[in-house]
Amino acid sequence: MRYNFHSHTPRCGHATGSERQYIEAAIAAGIREWGFSDHIPFIFPNGRENSYRVPMAQVQEYIDTVNALKEEYKGKINIYLGFETEYYPEHFDGMVENARKWGAEYLILGQHSVGSEPEFFFWSTEATDNQEYLKDYANRVIAAIKSGFITYVAHPDMFNFVGDENVYNEEMTKIIEAAEECSVPLEINFLGIRDNRNYPTDKFWKLAQGHNISVVFGFDSHDVEGACDLASLPRAQEICEKYGLKILDKVELIKP
Repeated sequence: MRYNFHSHTPRCGHATGSERQYIEAAIAAGIREWGFSDHIPFIFPNGRENSYRVPMAQVQEYIDTVNALKEEYKGKINIYLGFETEYYPEHFDGMVENARKWGAEYLILGQHSVGSEPEFFFWSTEATDNQEYLKDYANRVIAAIKSGFITYVAHPDMFNFVGDENVYNEEMTKIIEAAEECSVPLEINFLGIRDNRNYPTDKFWKLAQGHNISVVFGFDSHDVEGACDLASLPRAQEICEKYGLKILDKVELIKP
């Protein structure tokens, strides 16, 4: 494994360790392309900033730290500045514009919720049989894919639907077909593997069998151990082999 473009920093409030520690661990693990993609800062119209995002007051520190490490480690590892974003129809353009203003080199989509943040949102990992929530999730992921702004979809299978299997298959197939149509890769998420979460799940990836999609691997690093998570690699490879999925050797970053 030569790359990882899904990693966080302590600024998001739920990660530990320093960026330097992540980079040192990544180099030791043989990683040569590394992207920091912390949760994108955003101030909502009511003035609220949600606690799992980088605070707006720390965004310049985040940018400066990543850019300084990029220069310091030049020749050892290529480091990129990015953000992980959600798709909220009423806010997405503003998030993209901010990312562009801050010099982001790429965006990944991590649709952690449905609804309208911060007034109401339902976490995607919470078990539910609500078909409207599932359809909302799928529609948001598809809209982000078709926007042309995202490099890849992180943990596309994170929505924890426990209802009608036929409905799940229909909605998730729409995501896969959109990714195929727009040539947007889908991520097998290593955090889900190492934490034994509800994703990655075979019921999603078997739907991708026979589709011309590309798969990327993402550590989703929230600590130093997660920055060199080669222990999860066999499970990710197993999924790809089982369903005939094409793993990308190199990720083409899309500037927002």
